[in-house]
Amino acid sequence: MARLFGTDGVRGLANSDLTAELALDLSVAGAHVLGEIGAFGSGRRPVAVVGRDPRASGEFLEAAVVAGLASAGADVLKVGVLPTPAVAFLTGMLDADLGVMLSASHNPMPDNGIKFFAKGGQKLDDAVEDAIEARLREPWKRPTGAEIGRVHEHPEGLETYISHVVGTAPARLEGLRVVVDCAHGAAYRAAPEALRRLGADVIAVCAEPDGLNINHNCGSTHLDVVAAEVVAAGADLGIAHDGDADRCLAVDATGEVVDGDQILAILALAMRSQGSLRGDSVVATVMSNEGFRLAMRQAGVNVIDTAVGDRYVLEAMKAGGYNLGGEQSGHVILLDHGTTGDGVLTAVHLLAQVASTGTSLAELAGVVRRLPQVLINVKGVDKSRVTLDEGVKTAVAEAEAELGDTGRVLLRPSGTEPLVRVMVEAATPEQAETVARRLAATVQAELAL
Repeated sequence: MARLFGTDGVRGLANSDLTAELALDLSVAGAHVLGEIGAFGSGRRPVAVVGRDPRASGEFLEAAVVAGLASAGADVLKVGVLPTPAVAFLTGMLDADLGVMLSASHNPMPDNGIKFFAKGGQKLDDAVEDAIEARLREPWKRPTGAEIGRVHEHPEGLETYISHVVGTAPARLEGLRVVVDCAHGAAYRAAPEALRRLGADVIAVCAEPDGLNINHNCGSTHLDVVAAEVVAAGADLGIAHDGDADRCLAVDATGEVVDGDQILAILALAMRSQGSLRGDSVVATVMSNEGFRLAMRQAGVNVIDTAVGDRYVLEAMKAGGYNLGGEQSGHVILLDHGTTGDGVLTAVHLLAQVASTGTSLAELAGVVRRLPQVLINVKGVDKSRVTLDEGVKTAVAEAEAELGDTGRVLLRPSGTEPLVRVMVEAATPEQAETVARRLAATVQAELAL
């Protein structure tokens, strides 16, 4: 059977794949596994922080998670609708024993997900997730009476998180006019407020979540919205988050997209000039554009490659002692200030570089000259066979021979969705498009379900 946990927790169609029963069972199993491996503080009842994004399904799933944790003997602090990185931060700051975030990030509204954080706000490693999955629905001795966990509201979590993000800013943001697209998601309060407190003139859009409109034609997956708003308002730049605000993408004053590779490059060069980039290195994934790698080499910054997923970026950062890493998709980890990708934190540091240097975002982002890249998501295929099928392997080899040293090919199964991603970089947009479509057609034909 397929592994229940993907690259970013457990996700699926809410109330179909991800049911209240599964949410409750996962919470119970998570409490048991983390307790038995010594992740909980001794001598007291374990404490869990639980947050969610604004999806309608998050309401019943939150109730199920809270019920599971309390029934397993854990006290619960409900922090309400907050970004994923805020839940991670609060888990560490409050010295909680675990954190749980209910969100499907950039996925459409009908989906939802459950993500666990261990003590300190750290993501769980694969072995712990596998242990939780193995313990689902096992018989267990239930606490009774005074041993049952208690549930408390913790509304001050929002202010605590905003204050933390603002306190990390390297510079004030006066003089900048910024559009922030909140994707009708978890950052609809935190993102605009953090930037306003630092002095920016903020225009917040898509900041009215109703439980049904999260990510709908807005946010980091629909950058045309923020681009149009920036141009219309005469703003200096725009920021776009996804539903749980662990991503940050941007557009410059003309509406041109500034992706995660460019943001990562801007921050890497800023930190190196300040002497704070550990090891003169940045951690990125195999999806990062070759133009990013070339820019870093020319600047004397090492690039450490990982598999796709901010959890793998984080693992490499910890292993090598690095403090900056991220993904082209906009997950950026500033390890001196947070334990996971944090879109609001990233926006603050990106804007601080624009403000402190007096340089436009377009000029700063110009350090990366991206190779034309085409990404095609191939749905309705058996993603587990993508590295095994002979027809696919032959097609990849032929594409690589055609591109030579002027491009590259990457096929990978999605960690959170039932599809295969086909990525091609080439010398020209036309060649990238042609090769990518040919490969996608092969994947569709060879791996069709």
